[in-house]
Amino acid sequence: MNQLPEHDLPPGRHRLLKEHLMAEIRREEEPARPGAKWLRPALAAAAVVTAAAVTFVVLPSSGSGGGASAQQPAKTAVSVLEDIALAAEDAGGAYGEIRDDQFVYVDSKVSYSGSEAGKPTVIQPLHRSEQWTSVDGTRKGLVREAGRGHWPTDADPAPGKPGYDVSTNYRHLATLPTDPDEMYEWLERVGPGNSGQELHQAMFVLVGDLIRDALVPPEQAAALFRAVARIPGVKVVENVVDAAGRRGVAITRDDPDNPTRDEWLFDAKTHEFLGERAVATDDYSDIKKGQVTSNTAILDRAIVDRAGQRP
Repeated sequence: MNQLPEHDLPPGRHRLLKEHLMAEIRREEEPARPGAKWLRPALAAAAVVTAAAVTFVVLPSSGSGGGASAQQPAKTAVSVLEDIALAAEDAGGAYGEIRDDQFVYVDSKVSYSGSEAGKPTVIQPLHRSEQWTSVDGTRKGLVREAGRGHWPTDADPAPGKPGYDVSTNYRHLATLPTDPDEMYEWLERVGPGNSGQELHQAMFVLVGDLIRDALVPPEQAAALFRAVARIPGVKVVENVVDAAGRRGVAITRDDPDNPTRDEWLFDAKTHEFLGERAVATDDYSDIKKGQVTSNTAILDRAIVDRAGQRP
């Protein structure tokens, strides 16, 4: 089995790599080209840099100035995250009754960064990725990706085993706190593990992992977003466009160990989660400041009866 190269990752990402026994981390397939190293969006931008000190720059919104919108006061991350939390609560019941033997299906457009020794960093074209994850975590899942084939993914660790705390199956997520204060404490405890990663970035990354490829129950999702509002360094950027061309608003945080900014994109009106991307906050390797180095646009999320089934 091929695995993502742990030595290419900054120290703060190693714990997530080891604990997430999921499709975004361990893949039973050959790389696209001999020697190529393609990394999932949450890891991609950091793969070719060291943990050297850098200057972080928050880029301005892609929207134009002037007009009525320019006269409105800028929204704060706290207010936007509260809107997102309320929308998450209202989504309750959207999937009906969910059985343990079913699977969470996520259909996405994705693009990763990749590197080969002695060669420039390459950013893949956008392509389709489908993922099926066991509702209760006890069954193997499946990933199907354009140009790369398909491969099974491991079941989640059993309760009490290493990695269980960050399992992304629906039943485990339903056990998380629904109170924002308690959720913040859970993120503080589980996020960094023993990796040495900066505490608040580890918390932010963990939430991104949960909302990207999983289905989080409404009450837990609302608590997650209200807890994120308390994380230092979280900002909002308006008038952004995701990989599918949808306009929205981004919740962002600069990675203090690497020249990259993690962004979660939400629909500006419905506050539905659209996807995630990484943006360079400084030049590194052959990547330029402001360049999008990885992308995930969620096109569909559903509950199906078996791995490989489409809704």
